Order: sequence, then C-alpha cells, then structure tokens
Amino acid sequence: MDIAIIGASGYTGLELIRILSRHPHIKVTAVTSERFHGQLLSSIFPSLEHRCPLRLEALDLDRIVHKADLFFTAVPHTEAMRIVPHLLGHGKKVIDLSADFRLKDQKTYETWYAPHTAPHLLPVAVYGLPELNRASLRRAHLVANPGCYPTSIILPLMPLLKENMIRTESIIIDAKSGVSGAGRSLKTSSLFCETSEGCSAYNVLRHRHQPEIEEQLSRIAERPISIVFSPHLIPMNRGMLSTIYVTMKRSMKSTSIRSLYTTYYRRERFIRILPDGTFPHTGRVRGSNMCDIGFAMSGRRLVVMSAIDNLMKGASGQAVQNMNIMLRCDEHTALEAIPLYP
Repeated sequence: MDIAIIGASGYTGLELIRILSRHPHIKVTAVTSERFHGQLLSSIFPSLEHRCPLRLEALDLDRIVHKADLFFTAVPHTEAMRIVPHLLGHGKKVIDLSADFRLKDQKTYETWYAPHTAPHLLPVAVYGLPELNRASLRRAHLVANPGCYPTSIILPLMPLLKENMIRTESIIIDAKSGVSGAGRSLKTSSLFCETSEGCSAYNVLRHRHQPEIEEQLSRIAERPISIVFSPHLIPMNRGMLSTIYVTMKRSMKSTSIRSLYTTYYRRERFIRILPDGTFPHTGRVRGSNMCDIGFAMSGRRLVVMSAIDNLMKGASGQAVQNMNIMLRCDEHTALEAIPLYP
C-alpha cells in the first residue's frame, strides 16, 4: 500500500515517518511541506538520514492524489477541510490529524474554530479512537484522529461511563502536556526561556479540546456531559499526564474498580492497568503507543490517572493504529516498541 503524508515537516509528520519506516506492508511515496518544499526530508530531520530518501514537495492536489492509496493529513486546523474532499473524491482513504472532522456538530466546530467549508463530511468521519470505534474504523474512508488531551481523558473514563458508575455532573480534569503538543511552528509561548523551569495553566475552561471531549463522553454515557477541564504546559518535550476526579454513585472496593478496568481492557495491548499503589508516569510511556492507567480512591471519591506520549498514542501512533485497522493489517504492526527509558 502506498502512503503519502501531507504536512510532513512537523513533529507529527516526523513521528509518522519514524513509525512507518519499519512497517512491512506500506511504502511512503510522497511527503509535502509548504515551508520546506524542494528539500530532502532528512535535511529537515537529520535523524532520518539514510532511512528516508524522500524529498519534500509543494502541495499540488491534482498531482499528489495519484501517488498514494491512503493519505495522512498532518496540517493545521482549517487546512484539512480544503484538502480532504479532493482526496476522497478520487476514492482515497484519509486519516486527518487536525480537528477539522472530529466534531459532528458544525455549529460547535465553528464556535471553537472557524467556518467549516466541508460540513457534509462531518457525519461520515469516524472518530479514530480504536478502543471505542474499532468496527466502524474497518469500514472508514475518512478518520478523524483524536486530540491528545481527549485520548488521555476518554480512555480512563470510558469503562466508568459505560457501566454508569459515576456522577456525571462533577467530572474535574487536570491535565499536563509537554511542549511538543504546541507544534513545531515558532511561537513565544513555546520558547525555551518561556517554558523552562516553570509550569503554567492555559485556556482553562476554554481549550479547543473541551467540546471534543464532551461530545465523545456524552456519546458513551448516552446523555449530555459537561466537564471542568484545566490544561497545563510543563517543561518537557513530550508526554501527557491527566488526572481525573470523579464521584462514584455508591461506595465500592478498589478491587471492584480494578476488575472493571482489567476486564474492559483485557484485549487492548496498548492499555496497561497499573498495579495498586503505582501511578502513571510520562517517562514510562515515552516513544510508545501505550496508555498507562492507574487510580486511587477514598469512599466514593475516585481519582483516575493516565499517561501517554502526546506524539504517539496522542497523535501519530494512534493514526498508524487506525491505518492498520482500515487496511486490515495486524493492528499492532510497527507500534510494539518498548517505551524509551530513561
């Protein structure tokens, strides 16, 4: 299968190349970049020297559409909606890593982002969380790859909501992300002197991932859910830690909570339920597609924590997992790397 990456010069593009370079069933045939077109990809990312001889090209949809069977669109929000209809119109499969097709409701998208120019595709896009939508992903032509924060939050909450075990009016989420989550473009807030030796909250109660999280949680619970969501930026390159505070509907033993999680995720090789007294640590998932989940409880108060690599399970790793499902490959192909440590 021939694969192309539109927007290959960002961090998610690099991660896609890094993963796909060891995939036995696909070949990356084209990579694009408006900023670096004409240059070798390895000159932008020296880590790819002798591993990826491709040259970045400017995006010419009429030309590139014939170079691949499946396309990853790793472009900024509002750009994908311009590109994706053209690719689908030529019968191609698309995995979009932007937010352009994650929300089903056009008005919600336009409230948080911008006017949507391809709203007819919103109903057909499959939300690319494999643990939630695996069956639909097998038939999908357009996959909306989830955001990193939503992935780290939905996975630990999903079993509790499916079993109707928590009070949904008081879900509080404190989440922390490494700086790579802000992308590779130059911005003051991402400069070393701005991020080093400090931790800061940002976009509290108004982060763009909040409506995405609420939409998916509402779908899982089958009733409207609102959350209190506070994201933070921490001075590390990659990683995400989410701490979620919920109230149980009735008191339960920790053994029952553990049994719920281990049963629910028993067939998911990328989700690890940690032993009692062990809590998620971003350093133990770095460079992998893993999501570690742990919890602590006192009475009816339950604290659930998760750790992911925001560039892997939070972006490119999950995108390749979705690709494997769409192409009927082994879902874990090229994604079984053990986390980097230290």
